[in-house]
Formats: sequence, C-alpha cells, structure tokens
Amino acid sequence: MPIQIGDRLPDVTLMTMTVEGPKPLTTAELFNGKTVALIAVPGAFTPTCSARHLPGFKERAGELKGHGVDRIACVSVNDVFVMGAWAENQGLTDEIILLADGSGEFTRAIGLEMDASKFGMGVRSRRYSMLVRDGLVEKLNIEEPGQFTVSSAEHLLEQLAA
Repeated sequence: MPIQIGDRLPDVTLMTMTVEGPKPLTTAELFNGKTVALIAVPGAFTPTCSARHLPGFKERAGELKGHGVDRIACVSVNDVFVMGAWAENQGLTDEIILLADGSGEFTRAIGLEMDASKFGMGVRSRRYSMLVRDGLVEKLNIEEPGQFTVSSAEHLLEQLAA
C-alpha cells in the first residue's frame, strides 16, 4: 500500500553527490526538524524529468522557501554518479539536493515503485511530489503513469498558498 498523508517516512539511507564524492544521507538527517518538498522522478535525464519536473522546482525554489520549505529534494532510482551528472547537467547548486535510491529501497518502502521494464528501465519510482514536515507526509501528489500535472512545483505552491 502506498504511503499516505499523515504517515512517517521510513528510515532509509540514500546517497548524494558532494564535492568530496558520494555521501550517504539518512532520511532522518534529511527530514527531521525540517519542512521538505520531496519530488520523485522515474529517471534522471529522461525527457519530462529533465525538461519540466526538476527545472520547475529549480525555478520556483525561492517561492517554495517563501512558503516555509527548508529544503527541496529529488529522489530517483538511479545511482549516485548518474544523479551527480544530472545535477551538473541541470546547473544545480544548492537549490535542490539530488538523492540516489540506487536499489529502490526507499521507493519500495513507501510503496511507490513501478515496473518500467517495457521501456528498458526496470523498476523505478512513480512521479510524485510531497511536502514532508519533520518526517511526516503532509501533502502527497502522485501522478498517473505518463502524466505530469499534480507533481509540479506550481501545483505544490497552490497547495501551500491555500
């Protein structure tokens, strides 16, 4: 069963690329005591993810922070080196932290995995956005496969402004 509003995120270790190289980062370190806009994409460098989803959050980072968001994070079932290369490709500095869920442990733990084998991608994450306060899911926007509407930065901003 997929994660629901009010649920606590599982304790999992993800990876992020730093100037010193790959670094483990636990969900507790990432979410405890913070308000985080978390997005997930099916894959780094994929068309919608690279052209619309991640760039939308990069462009609207200031507005999200103006609504109390401490950090924006993007997770994908990719390895940390791919996520590091994608951060460079997207011109990210500190607006968004990219998180590698290389084995899909986090994605499976929250019940949002999908089988993208017919596209040659194996098991990946569904596209979503969520607002997480101190480790608890407060807003959750899960896309239907092939769609990009409710997980956008604009949609999350509308929810925060309401």
